[in-house]
Amino acid sequence: MFEALRGGRSPAQILDEQCAGSTRGQAPTPASLRDRAARALERGRAEALTPIPWTDPRTPKGFHHIVDPPPVLWLRGQHEWMEKPAVALVGSRAGSAYALAVAEKLADDLAAQGVVVVSGLARGVDAAAHRGALAAGGVTVAVLGCGADLVYPREHRRLAADVAAHGAIVSEFPPGTPPRPGFFPRRNRIISALSRAVVVVEAGEKSGSLITARFAAEQGRDVMAVPGNVLSGRNRGGHALLRDGARLVESADDVLEEIGLTVSRTPSLGGDTTHAADPIEACLYEGEPLDLDEISEQSGLAVSLLLPRLLDLELRGIVRRAGGGRFVRV
Repeated sequence: MFEALRGGRSPAQILDEQCAGSTRGQAPTPASLRDRAARALERGRAEALTPIPWTDPRTPKGFHHIVDPPPVLWLRGQHEWMEKPAVALVGSRAGSAYALAVAEKLADDLAAQGVVVVSGLARGVDAAAHRGALAAGGVTVAVLGCGADLVYPREHRRLAADVAAHGAIVSEFPPGTPPRPGFFPRRNRIISALSRAVVVVEAGEKSGSLITARFAAEQGRDVMAVPGNVLSGRNRGGHALLRDGARLVESADDVLEEIGLTVSRTPSLGGDTTHAADPIEACLYEGEPLDLDEISEQSGLAVSLLLPRLLDLELRGIVRRAGGGRFVRV
């Protein structure tokens, strides 16, 4: 089952391959390890981070399903959410307008039912999921591929502050650790371990979201996926998951039923959503400037039709020019 998740390599092999080089070199001495730990704790205190070691009773129960759990989880924000049911919403960084609207709608509905929404603070689907949960007044958690005292991407500083105020920013990496390519696949195993289910909103054939789904399957978590446009090819990875047995998601009710929570009927994704009425508004999020080609690709509208629509939105105070021919939502 879940042939789309296998690809011939185990999650452990993926971690070894993608993180190779970051741990190579001369073995550290006990004295150097103690010094590094002391400096990490000092910086963590200065940045108001809470270190939660593996032996701490607050350690998330899902970490028992990880082959190599982090020895310390660094947290900025609250920790009470660890006792609540959580669902991960993940997807493409260059998500379509449809995917962003779906992610925000699902997160809003799940958060309204008391479910913690977990994602990775990345551009696209991740950011939409965090915003949807916040809009519902719910709790959301962002798992970073860098230290919990940093924000990546930088334009999500305000979003990260809101997430920390209404949930938490977490990372297994010591404070001050910069983002590196190999760290993001590694953090995906934590996203899945914190959650009862992983919902792939939109994923291409080589999307990093499939790594999260692979970890979820290995950890015994439910893997779910939202169907997408078969003509665009943007969701081939998600459709592969559905063919291999992932649960199809049409509304938050499907997710709630899968994880065994009481269902309070929510509108299906085919109904009206916050941004679905205007595909241009659905593409634009505060702090994420896009150029005309990107807006055209995500909205499905020709570039020739965009300028008058963008001018109208600009006059109405909904968007503004960000320089370089790019636009951003106000």
